[in-house]
Amino acid sequence: MDAGDLNIFRTVAREGSISKAAKTLNYVQSNVTARIRQLEQQLQVPLFHRTNRGMTLTSAGENLLGYADKILHLLDEAEEAARAGTTPAGPLRLGAIEAGASSFLTPFMAEYQARYPDVQLSLITGGTHELAQKVIRHELHGALVYGPMVHPELEYVKLYDDELVLVAGRSMHESNGLPELLHKPMLFFEVGCTHRTQAEAFLKEHGVEAPNITSYGTLDTILNGVSAGLGVTLLPRCSVIRAEERGELVTVTLPERYRRLEAGFVVSTGERRAGALGALVRMLSPQQEEKRSEES
Repeated sequence: MDAGDLNIFRTVAREGSISKAAKTLNYVQSNVTARIRQLEQQLQVPLFHRTNRGMTLTSAGENLLGYADKILHLLDEAEEAARAGTTPAGPLRLGAIEAGASSFLTPFMAEYQARYPDVQLSLITGGTHELAQKVIRHELHGALVYGPMVHPELEYVKLYDDELVLVAGRSMHESNGLPELLHKPMLFFEVGCTHRTQAEAFLKEHGVEAPNITSYGTLDTILNGVSAGLGVTLLPRCSVIRAEERGELVTVTLPERYRRLEAGFVVSTGERRAGALGALVRMLSPQQEEKRSEES
């Protein structure tokens, strides 16, 4: 068993099929199949249940996956340690809530890339819980999430405050008051978004027990739908500032206890703060980094 075998095994486990894993790894499908079979023969246990719907882990496979995550992470960490003291380089995998990606992290990444051109940055968006789990599993080096977040396997650093606002198209806002707007169709991200939970609590308090919710996958789709009059939404103010300035949307301030949103950056407590990640953390929150140095 070597690192290549473990990486292939982990990718098949994450993707749920040989074909998807081969595409992700840019390998020939037959090669992935052969490596998985070879690994199972070596360990003398089946690692996957194979069905027409794909591949799921056996109990032995689940046990191995935990070790594969740790081993591959340690190998990445060893490479970073070997480069310690040199200019940050190599891959840096980040995640972000979509509103934070467009308004905060993407501009920040441009500045980071200008300073450290040898770092290969990648960014995915998702919900807070999903991103946090990816950081814990070391699939991401760090992520911008809604906070505050307390978890034994994560370290959270607050970055900024935001405000939750009701968002409507200009024509809909002009012809409807707040009570009417709250009974319009609600355009939200998929279930699991932190501010969606906060928004639903606000609606319930205002008598909307069963809101007409339509889930959308991207921020742009939600904003375009609201602008076209398909409904209203509740979003962080930072995500709608530009559309509001262009006159496409109107925001309505919520009661104080529902306004506050907080965003921060999480990394695994076991993640080495060196190289590319260390440089990122220092740029994001120099005060926190100085405090950590003093404590150590």
